[in-house]
Parts: sequence; structure tokens; C-alpha cells
Amino acid sequence: MRFLPAKLRFWPRTLVVQLIAVTAAAVVLSNLSVAYWFENANERQNEASLIERVLDRATTVLTTLRAIPPESRPVVMKTLSSRIWQFTEIPRPARTLPMTETELQLVKRLKAVLPAAAQQAPITVQLHEKPSAIADEQLPVGSDRNSEAVRIIVPLDKATFLSAVNVRLPEDWPVEIVVATVIAILVASAGAALLARRVVRPLSELTRAASVVAHGGNAPPVEEKGPDDVRNAAIAFNRMTEKVTKTLDSQRHLLSAVGHDLRTPITAMRINLEFVEDAELRDRLQANLDELQALTEQVLSAARGAGGESKRSVDLSALVESLVADLDDMGEPVTWQTHNSPAPVSCRPNEIRRAVRNLVENAVAYGTRADVQINDSAGGYEIVIEDEGPGIPEDDRQRVFEPFVRLESSRNTSTGGTGLGLTLVKAIAEGHGGSIALENREQGGLRVRMTLPRIAAA
Repeated sequence: MRFLPAKLRFWPRTLVVQLIAVTAAAVVLSNLSVAYWFENANERQNEASLIERVLDRATTVLTTLRAIPPESRPVVMKTLSSRIWQFTEIPRPARTLPMTETELQLVKRLKAVLPAAAQQAPITVQLHEKPSAIADEQLPVGSDRNSEAVRIIVPLDKATFLSAVNVRLPEDWPVEIVVATVIAILVASAGAALLARRVVRPLSELTRAASVVAHGGNAPPVEEKGPDDVRNAAIAFNRMTEKVTKTLDSQRHLLSAVGHDLRTPITAMRINLEFVEDAELRDRLQANLDELQALTEQVLSAARGAGGESKRSVDLSALVESLVADLDDMGEPVTWQTHNSPAPVSCRPNEIRRAVRNLVENAVAYGTRADVQINDSAGGYEIVIEDEGPGIPEDDRQRVFEPFVRLESSRNTSTGGTGLGLTLVKAIAEGHGGSIALENREQGGLRVRMTLPRIAAA
């Protein structure tokens, strides 16, 4: 996640949440588009209806006021005024305000209802007048000064004019559209969640099974269900797992047979060596046979990896401490830092002893001494082994785990190593669901971290 651009860091990582987010966004955008479309159409229709109503009302009031005596006009105008209408008698305007083409068409309609003598008088129609541009006495009492107003100025007689102002009411919030959008989002998100769950559940099972296989375990067959794409992936995975398992079993059987076949001639050669009279030749041949037998045993151990022994619960701290004590009794320069609490793990104890022993012997052989300790880590324990040797270049820290790889520039070739020790250690660690990592110490030497998962203490 930290490698994503800043604008994508908050993007959800799971398929379910992503599908819900995309579906909800699509619903929101579609509803906004539809609402915008209908709102514009409704606004145009309301605008036309409003203009007709204002024009009819102004014409009716104008006709009424022209038909009554001038002294009665204030009473009638006050009676006809309301919170959105205000009729006021004003003197002749000094000038006519500029008007749009639509407003000029409305002026023509107003002139049609006036007497011939009044048709030459200036008439003003403003459809989108700001209330702030109108005198307060010509505005409805308590009207909203932030809305728009429609203003019509027409002649009443030769000296006075009628100012008819209609202030538009604020538009109501489209509650129905909001409610419909929320309901649509909830329904679509629920459908997306159900669909994503149908896809994600088999994918999660496939991921768990692949993780088990990657760590050297035997995963049960994945249930072949879900959409065709997911089901086909499960079928292919099951076939691959079955084939890999058969291949590994065949490899183990083959190596086991080869191991037995190699042990027989090695034993016969050891017996025949007893009849060699030349002591120097006999010693050289004996050393060659010992090296051949050691190589054979290590090849078989590396090939078996995590096979044979059954897992059981042990205290990792006690297991490693006993191994270090045995090496110390043999005079090896090994130190142990006591772990104050039990470290329960489920493992094959003999394999763990073999792996830790290989690491400690490597540290002694190539780094003068070995300091061993166990640290608690997230979800497990770390067996840490440090030495005082030359360390390993960063480019070679993964290559040393490959079979028969030895670093001539940093490792002593006179020790008789086969290049299979770290290969075996990695196979054992990964076979237990753990890992192994190498790093150089700042003060010199190599630090090896072998991580194993913990179990609940009994």
C-alpha cells in the first residue's frame, strides 16, 4: 500500500469493499445525472408557468386599478399584495431598463391590453431582478432578499405607473430524490456485497490452500464452486496440487531408493578398505568415503525437507538450550542467553535441532563463535544466531540457500562443507510455516534469524 500514489492510498484493498464502493458511486452518479436532467426540465417548465402567472396577475391588477378611482387604488393594491406580491403606485420612471428578447416579447403582450393612448408609454419587464436593486417600499414585506424577483412596470394613467413585484419562493430541497438515492445505494450495495461474497469466499479458500502448499504443507482440495472463472481456477489449482504432490512423493521415493543403493556400495568399500595395506592410501580412501557418505546423507535430508517425523508441542527455549549445552560440553565456543518464559511451538523436534545445529556450527566454523538467543516476535519466536565472521554480501544472501552454493570469497573452503546446510535449514523452517533471514551486523559478523510460529501454551 505504501507504494501507491497518494491519491490511491485510501482506496480499499478488499474485493468486497471495492465492489460496494464502485457500485455505490455508480448509483450516486446515475441518480445525480437523472436528477439534474429532470430538474432542468422541471425548472424550464416552472419558469414558463411562473411567467404566465405573473403576467396574468399583473394584467388583472392593472385592469382593475385603471377601472377604479385613483383614491381607491392604495386600498386595492394593499389588499392584493401578499408575502410574495407587492403592488405599488410609483411616478413615471426616468428611464427604461435594458431588457432581453424574452422580456421584450412580454412587453408587447402587455401593450396589447392597454388603451391606445397608453401604448406609447415606457413599459419595463425584468424576469431576474435582484431584490437589492428594488426600493424597500416596492418589495413584499418579509420577502427573501437573496432570491430573484420578477418586476413589471406599466402605466396606470398619464402621471403614475404600477410597480408589480413578485419575489420567487426558495426552492424546496429535493427530499424525494435524496431518499430514492439512499435506498438505491443500499439495495445496490447489498447486491454487490452478496455477489462479491460469492466470488471472494472460494478465492479466500484458494488463497489459504496456496499458502499451505507454499509453506510445504499438504492442503486439502479446494471446493470447486462459485462463478465459472473462480471454479475453473479452483479446478486448475486442485489438479496442480495433486500433480505436485505426486511429483514430490515420487522424488522422495526415488531419493530414498538411491540413498539405500548408495549406502550398500559405501559399506562394501569400507570393508574392502580393511585389506588395503598401504596406510596412507587407506586413510585417503577412508576420507573420501566419509565425505561421500556425508554428502549422501545431506542430500537425502535436504530432499526430504519436512517429511517423516510427526509434529508435537515442545518448548523451543528448552530444545535450543539443551542443544547449546551439548555443544558447549564438546568445547565449542557457543553462548546462550536465557529466555525467561516458555516458547511453545508445534514442530518436528529432531528437524529443528538439526537446523539450529547447522546454523550454530556454521557460525563457529566461519565466524569464530556463536551467540544464541530466542526473541519474541509478532505471532512467533525468532532463533537468533550471531557470529564474528566476515558476514555475507547482500547480493549473495539469497543465493546461499541454493543447493551446493558456497561463497568462496567469504567462506573457508577447508572446512569440508557441501553447500547443503543452509538449503536444509530453509527447507525445515518453511516446512514449519516459518522463515529464515540473513543480515550483517554493524559491528561485524553475520546475524541469522530463524522464525517459527507460536502455539497457545498448554
